[in-house]
Amino acid sequence: MDMSQYLEVFIDESREHLQTINEQLLELEKNPDDVAIVNEIFRSAHTLKGMSATMGFEDLANLTHQMENVLDAIRNEKISVTPELLDVIFRAVDDLEAMVVSISEGGDGKRDVTEVVAQLKQIEKGDVVAVPQKSNSTYEQTYEQTYDEFEYTILKQSAEQGFHSYEATIKLRSDCLLKAARVFMIFEVIEQIGEVIKSVPTVEMLEAEQFDDQFVVTVVTKVSQDELQKRIMKVSEVEEVNVRSVDLRRSVAQDGSLEQKVEQKVEQVVDKKQENQEEKTTGKQVSNKTIRVNIERLDVLMNLFEELVIDRGRLEQISRELNNPELHETVERMSRISGDLQNIILNMRMVPVETVFNRFPRMVRQLARDLGKKINLEIIGAETELDRTVIDEIGDPLVHLLRNAIDHGIETPDVRRAKGKPEEGTVKLKAYHSGNHVFIEIEDDGAGISREKVLKKAISKGIISEQNAANLTDKQVYELIFASGFSTADKVSDISGRGVGLDVVKSTIESLGGSVSIDSEEGVGSIFSIQLPLTLSIISVMLVEIQHEKYAIPLSSIIETAIVKKEDILHAHNQKVIDFRGKVVPLLFLKDIFEVPVVKGDDDFLSVVIVRKGEKMAGLVVDSFIGQQEVVLKSLGNYLTSVFAISGATILGDGQVALIVDCNALIK
Repeated sequence: MDMSQYLEVFIDESREHLQTINEQLLELEKNPDDVAIVNEIFRSAHTLKGMSATMGFEDLANLTHQMENVLDAIRNEKISVTPELLDVIFRAVDDLEAMVVSISEGGDGKRDVTEVVAQLKQIEKGDVVAVPQKSNSTYEQTYEQTYDEFEYTILKQSAEQGFHSYEATIKLRSDCLLKAARVFMIFEVIEQIGEVIKSVPTVEMLEAEQFDDQFVVTVVTKVSQDELQKRIMKVSEVEEVNVRSVDLRRSVAQDGSLEQKVEQKVEQVVDKKQENQEEKTTGKQVSNKTIRVNIERLDVLMNLFEELVIDRGRLEQISRELNNPELHETVERMSRISGDLQNIILNMRMVPVETVFNRFPRMVRQLARDLGKKINLEIIGAETELDRTVIDEIGDPLVHLLRNAIDHGIETPDVRRAKGKPEEGTVKLKAYHSGNHVFIEIEDDGAGISREKVLKKAISKGIISEQNAANLTDKQVYELIFASGFSTADKVSDISGRGVGLDVVKSTIESLGGSVSIDSEEGVGSIFSIQLPLTLSIISVMLVEIQHEKYAIPLSSIIETAIVKKEDILHAHNQKVIDFRGKVVPLLFLKDIFEVPVVKGDDDFLSVVIVRKGEKMAGLVVDSFIGQQEVVLKSLGNYLTSVFAISGATILGDGQVALIVDCNALIK
């Protein structure tokens, strides 16, 4: 049987399964006792193993099989989850990813994985990582382990200050209707006389009524055991309250019946979680109707449609010239339909930034472990969509910025403690739409950027003179770190410090028609903000005329248009400027910059297009405004790659070519 016809589907599905495994392993690290997550990982690994064996990729199938054995042992509670165990599984997933890449590049998917297989086998035996949990008592297992170091310290300190620590097992009546409301009332009563340190199940689960009819709270209070019991019993629908002192040396629980109840309750919560998880996953499969289309076909479709947009413009012009009502009506209808068609085609090319963001949690975890830092990565707005051409380019700049935030930004736990910050640093990766742009922000609550350090380095590198340095605003100082070869790292590590990276980030983002800016406060953190166009192929422009030539200025760069009297032009530093709404804006005469042949004389009034890039503004002087239009951005080809301030060209409705002005280059 010829398997090659299924190869593309196999590669796509393998990547999806590996992505799921990666995401769920990170979840498992946060919730090591959640069996539902292990089942989810197990399902993906099992499917991957089956597909690999069917396609004849034995190495891939064998490694997945070995990983499955370890997952099965975790599922059956023979071994417990630890960061060290997860490191080994992540290493196995890396090998699996490398094999799939090899297959996608036409290789045989073979790879030397003896070391990782040996480690997985050792784990499976229970030799290296994690001691199997032998438990004579679920009560002990559930509660002894629930007090982490922080809670244990609180209990100890409370005891030293004369407080009593109690564990109250509270049972509600089986016919209790509003369990969450009763729990709330019980907490109210307790908090009048003491402090709740912990509850099992957690408060969230109690609020969601994810418990049978009893729960346990750990309370620190000055009142006696009997008093606490009486107060809780006063709440209606409470059937039974058992209060016991917390033994800080942790003795084994005596009450066997209590153990069973706790065990039952824990099992029920886990079962409920699993059911919910399964409902979720089955629901997903039903609603997800997709078809895989090769990207090249979409590119061809886009090119054909771009030609249609040019012809649409031509037809609109002819219709205006002939002034035939029927032709007018038909062309208008065609414009509407092609507008809808344009939206659909653009949306087909749109991909959620999630496809790029997905690989970051894993990378951040590894970097944090390598650097001995605690880092929480928050991803917001992963569903925001961007054109596929932009998505392909944006991955590497984001990797640079994230590594930068983790290495330079977030401090080590002891430094953070000394500064009064939480030990765990937070890096936020956020994407959102605004107008015709997508913004991606990387924010950290680390050390921020030191103005002095940056200026010192910039002066020593000769990037700026000492005289100019004093006049720079904070924002302008931060911009200096984008200079080539610039780095404030004291020593070169394999993560950063070579001064390669931020200059590449800036040039890549600008080549996509975007911009990047920095905002920072020393000791508080930094925000790197990237602005990107939604799509690169069809853009809205303002058509202008310079003598007899037509030019297009992208609407995304324009603030507004203005008519300026000649006598309002001022001179400053050998530069013509105007006073625009209280700001001094330099004027750029496009006819001089583009050396346009002069045919007609000057008027007393100037038509000015005010454009902006970041904080900077400029006024582009043109002869007249034609109006707004949607145009297809065509490149000038390999022969004309480095034309100053021109980003491409377009064909207008009358067949004329109009050059598209690159405002970023002009403002620079």
